[in-house]
Amino acid sequence: MRCSVFALIGSLFVFHFCVAGETQFRAGAAVADVTPQPGVSLDGAISKNGPVVGIHDRLHARALVLDDGATRLAIVICDACMIEREVFDAAKSLVQQQSGLPTDRMLMAATHTHAAVRVTHIGTDPIDDEYHRFFARRIADAVLQAEQNLAPAQIGHASFNKPEFVRCRRFLCEPGSVDVNPFGTAGERIKSVAGRSSAVIGPAGPVDPQFSVVSIRHADGAPLAVLGNFSVHYTGGYQRGMVSADYFGHYATALQSKMHAGTEHPPFVGMMSNGTSGNTSVIRGDGKQYAPFEWMAVAARMLASETEHAIKAIEHRSDVTLDMHQSELELAVRRPDEARLAWANAVLANPAGPHPHRWSKIYADEALHLHEYPSTMKIKLQAIRIGDVAIAAVPCEVFAETGLAIKQQSQHPATFTIELANGYGGYLPPPKQHELGGYETWPARSSLLEVTAEPKILAESLKLLESIVEDKTGRRAP
Repeated sequence: MRCSVFALIGSLFVFHFCVAGETQFRAGAAVADVTPQPGVSLDGAISKNGPVVGIHDRLHARALVLDDGATRLAIVICDACMIEREVFDAAKSLVQQQSGLPTDRMLMAATHTHAAVRVTHIGTDPIDDEYHRFFARRIADAVLQAEQNLAPAQIGHASFNKPEFVRCRRFLCEPGSVDVNPFGTAGERIKSVAGRSSAVIGPAGPVDPQFSVVSIRHADGAPLAVLGNFSVHYTGGYQRGMVSADYFGHYATALQSKMHAGTEHPPFVGMMSNGTSGNTSVIRGDGKQYAPFEWMAVAARMLASETEHAIKAIEHRSDVTLDMHQSELELAVRRPDEARLAWANAVLANPAGPHPHRWSKIYADEALHLHEYPSTMKIKLQAIRIGDVAIAAVPCEVFAETGLAIKQQSQHPATFTIELANGYGGYLPPPKQHELGGYETWPARSSLLEVTAEPKILAESLKLLESIVEDKTGRRAP
């Protein structure tokens, strides 16, 4: 009888241990090199950078896989200017085929370094097509390795403000003071990229100075990974044709120099995602003269140091649950009408001009490209919950006011947005910013969605965030 009782107790213990093991929070991270070879095109829809001629610092896809026993999801941040949906979808398909992770449990995003490839088939030579395939394979490699590295973990969240690094690059100007746009239209109120004005009033919108940090560590306290999020366009200070991950990659490298997982764990992985930087400027220096690529490393080390300090105050927890939902929106594309096509053909028939703007020929080319687009475009939106932290994922270059609205209206204790996620949908100016004009609103492959796209995306993002709200039991509220 005594043996039977002990056997029963032992069986219950084993059952409890197995159930607990199944619901234990785990995390894994990994890195895959995605550096292009010389000759791959760096050209963009507007800026023309030519082919890769050299490598200043290497590019990577950095993957984080989280598992609470019921839900497994992956977040991948890639050193690229932008990445089209076709490439992300190919990577997700490879992961699903090899590991079974569903494609709707993966968030993949570009950082927006301007010293890396626009992985959007703007370059169409065979070497460019092969790079797209290579990029998808390497993203998948990072996720699959991160899954292999899954181990018991704890997670926590913090944030700090860095307002001196963030500026709005769109300036509201006095009526009649702004030069005509590339199409020869007068009346705009914005001085922005390639814009000029004789009477600037001030910034045309807010910025978001918050730097968000998600910290993951092993069960023994060793650092596993950090996901940072900041809403600054990029740093710059490049040399033409030289590849660099900009401050996004340098932040990851700086963290890796500070945090070591020890020999018993896989290497620590630092990650930097871009928040809502569609209307923000580059990170400016402190007035000193810096050599090419130097300031980005200095700025990244500063952000990494503040991250390290913030992490020390985090209460890491293992009793967290995960959730993730996604949806698609079909939005109109701003294809040119007959009048705009006639204008474009006239400009291109006489490329030397005179033209109303120094970028008129560029936008004439863009009009012809947009003419070949379908009338609508489907974009993917996502929301992820990691315990108390919520992430909204949008495929556009999102303005700060949209990101701030998401944060303010979210029901989660902490929320941030990852832009350029799961595809590329161009700039996302709110309708009021469209009315003011400026580079980010001029129809092109870099600004192709309907004028009312922003409120539709905002509403759907908030709906997705509401669908993953955690109830008192620790699971998604019905």
